[in-house]
Amino acid sequence: MAACFHPVHGANVRLDACGTRATRVESFAHGLCFSREPLAPGHVFLVEIEEKEPGWCGHLRVGLTAHDPQRLPAVPEYSLPDLVGLGDSWVFAITRNHNRVAPPEGEEAGAPARGRGWLCEPYLRIEHVRIPRDKLVGRSRPGRYSHLLDELYRTNVLPPTARRSRIGVLHVPRPDGTADMHIVINGEDMGASARGLPAARPLYAVVDVFASTKSVRVIQVDYGFPSLQTLCRQVIQKHVIHRLAIDGLDLPLVLKNFCKYE
Repeated sequence: MAACFHPVHGANVRLDACGTRATRVESFAHGLCFSREPLAPGHVFLVEIEEKEPGWCGHLRVGLTAHDPQRLPAVPEYSLPDLVGLGDSWVFAITRNHNRVAPPEGEEAGAPARGRGWLCEPYLRIEHVRIPRDKLVGRSRPGRYSHLLDELYRTNVLPPTARRSRIGVLHVPRPDGTADMHIVINGEDMGASARGLPAARPLYAVVDVFASTKSVRVIQVDYGFPSLQTLCRQVIQKHVIHRLAIDGLDLPLVLKNFCKYE
């Protein structure tokens, strides 16, 4: 089933007809959204920041909740602290910097992701979970400087709160029957931001379209073997300098747009 937002959401949220784009139409609050279905273990609920609204203090917030949105007596005004205050909810506030979570005391931190050549890896690996990296990284709109901007997204140089950044949340099962919540920003795991989640209970994604974040769009992530279409795109992209060069190839327009992520 395609990922989309739940019809139950904050009072200031408007969804598009497909339920994949959530826009806060006024104020800075009442922007709480949920995934329509509970997340499968190891599956990421991924959104892209589409619009910003300057003048507010604060950014997107994401997390998980064991509450069925349909059974909430009322949708809380904020994810933090209101939803978290109900219990069985875990929310992480995205900031311009310092989103990486330090490991627990006594547990060694792994080598920095950039030291393992993570940019060339086709999959993001979190514990035993493997997620195709293709859709996890933000992409700029095709234009004169798109090849430069794409590199900044790919290396996570741009702030996670920037337009077109992609932010996801997932839960990873542990041997003791619990789960860890992980936040993924432009293809990079930020670490376990919450531990001891009840893995046996349905866990819904939480997306709070808060303050300076005005609109987000759900990005579909393909699991399993990549399609022939995706493999062709990867080969084409590998042999061009940047996406604008695709326009000069003798290919159908639909395929060109697909290769440019349009």
